Amino acid sequence: MNKLTDAESYFEETFKGLDSGQSQISGTEFEECEFLDCDFSESRFRRCKFTNCDFKRCNLSLADFSSSQLFAVSFKDCKLVGVDWTKADWPQYYRDFELKFVRCLLNDASFYGLTLNELILDECKLHDADFREGNFIDSKMTHCTFDRSLFMHTNLERVDFTDSTGCSIDVLANELKGARFSRYEAIHLLESLGIELVD
Repeated sequence: MNKLTDAESYFEETFKGLDSGQSQISGTEFEECEFLDCDFSESRFRRCKFTNCDFKRCNLSLADFSSSQLFAVSFKDCKLVGVDWTKADWPQYYRDFELKFVRCLLNDASFYGLTLNELILDECKLHDADFREGNFIDSKMTHCTFDRSLFMHTNLERVDFTDSTGCSIDVLANELKGARFSRYEAIHLLESLGIELVD
């Protein structure tokens, strides 16, 4: 398959090496599809639906998912810089959309105000990402870097941050009950309380 068509339904299709940067796809449904080494940078997916799909080694930087739905979608070794995930359609009756990101570049991403419980972020780079006002209960955000990322009024209950770094999180302005941090990183949480540690 080397081209995507508007208002089409694809089932168990494999798309390999597609060069669809800056393209626009509307009203298309993808179920149990696989995308390998594709370029969707600056592409617009309008009112599309992705269910049980896998993206591997794809470039989706600045992709626009306006009014599109994503359920049980995984991204592995993908570039997703500057994606505003708040533009997608996240039905309120779901809390866990089974999203998974592994070894992905997610700098400048926005998850502002989203409820994405059990979100999986593993070995990802999330510099300057926005998690404010969001709900990420029971998520796994392990082995990630969060340099300059924003957390404010964010529900991070029982989130696993094991081996993640750069977590500048105000313990008084976020919900952290049951969250897990590596010992060295947990020391940085005390900075928000104005506590100074000495040897």
